[in-house]
Amino acid sequence: MSADHTPEQLLARQLSQLQALEKLLLSEKDIIIKHSPDALNEITAKKNDLLTAIQTLDNQIGQNRQFIQDKRDGKFSRELEEIATVLESCQQQNQLNGQIIQQSQLTVERMKTTLLESHSKTSLTYDSKGKKSGGLSSLGLKA
Repeated sequence: MSADHTPEQLLARQLSQLQALEKLLLSEKDIIIKHSPDALNEITAKKNDLLTAIQTLDNQIGQNRQFIQDKRDGKFSRELEEIATVLESCQQQNQLNGQIIQQSQLTVERMKTTLLESHSKTSLTYDSKGKKSGGLSSLGLKA
């Protein structure tokens, strides 16, 4: 980052990146709900790239002497509050997306168990974690 970027420009860029992340997280939620693995892989890559850029910019802002001095002087309180609000929204949306994924995994596990039970109760075994297994290979399913 060149020295001609003012703290105001850096903060505006950080806010813009966080707003882009917020939109990406909302898109990710829709993709998770629609069960679209290819789109999920694509958006996850975009999200990782954006998170790396946010981290890099945050480190640059934290090392910017002018920003540090201006912040001590009480400047940027409105900008920092807006950034904190968007960041909190991103964290909440990410947590919600995680819960949706967790629920989806539980549903898949229940469906797998139901298929196992209905296929053949006599061929069921339990693995070391206490989960039911067996019988799916003859169905041609890979759960």
